[in-house]
Amino acid sequence: MAPEETDRPTIGVVLLHMGDRPVELAEALRTLERQQGVELDVVLVGNGWEPTGLPDWVRTVHLPENVGIPEGRNVGAAESRGEFIQFYDDDAALPTDDVLARMVAVMRRDPRIAVVQPRGLDPRGRPAPRRWVPRFDVRDGGRPGPAPWFWEAVCMIRRSAFEEVGGWPGHFFYGHESIDLAWRLVDADWRIVYAKDVEINHPATTPARHATYYRANARNRVWVARRNLPAPLVPIYLLAWTAVTVLRVRDRSALRTWFRGFAEGWRTDPGPRRPMRWSTVWRLTRLGRLPVI
Repeated sequence: MAPEETDRPTIGVVLLHMGDRPVELAEALRTLERQQGVELDVVLVGNGWEPTGLPDWVRTVHLPENVGIPEGRNVGAAESRGEFIQFYDDDAALPTDDVLARMVAVMRRDPRIAVVQPRGLDPRGRPAPRRWVPRFDVRDGGRPGPAPWFWEAVCMIRRSAFEEVGGWPGHFFYGHESIDLAWRLVDADWRIVYAKDVEINHPATTPARHATYYRANARNRVWVARRNLPAPLVPIYLLAWTAVTVLRVRDRSALRTWFRGFAEGWRTDPGPRRPMRWSTVWRLTRLGRLPVI
């Protein structure tokens, strides 16, 4: 039974759009509008695009220049209203009318839950990328329950937790922002939950389709380590990921770009350094991810 009108959970929904996926955006909004049992404040951030042609129930923010994904989400979160914030990719879709209500139900099981991530499924039946599952063992969608990180494309975050740790690292532009935020949340004693039984649709794509992928992937990997890890773990983490990258990436041009990004991560300012406690390292390890890989 849906809650009474005055008891409905309030959710600020944040979408980013660049004017390049109108068909996908229309479907994302259509499935969002039919959600039951929740009160939504939908904010679409035009990231380098002036929003136009949208339903009147969608509020908009125009950013003249593309400020990147994490900073665009920060702008939308600050503009939106609600106890919870739903970050929602413009090419995602909600297959049933109770997706958001079910995510709120998980959130309300424990006031220390900061993030609820649903299971992502490709609408055409293609295999889900590994990065969608916050587990090393991703067979059958991975194990549900407490998790050490989360997939940022479609996730619900408790506003108080989001604001306490400072939101997304806006200067990252693209890549690894969810790892950075997850580590800061866990270090602040918040919990992340993978709600495998709540499903959303999202096309299975490769992040390498973005022109900045290899550079940002490497630079931000260094920044994540420099910002968050205890000093002895920084070289171990980065050596491990360098080895993984060399084994995975067969394109020599892409690999050269990755190493240039890696060097940039050392030359440039990663932002404030707040190394996690060793108890957080142990907690992440117990959740399934020793923070060195």
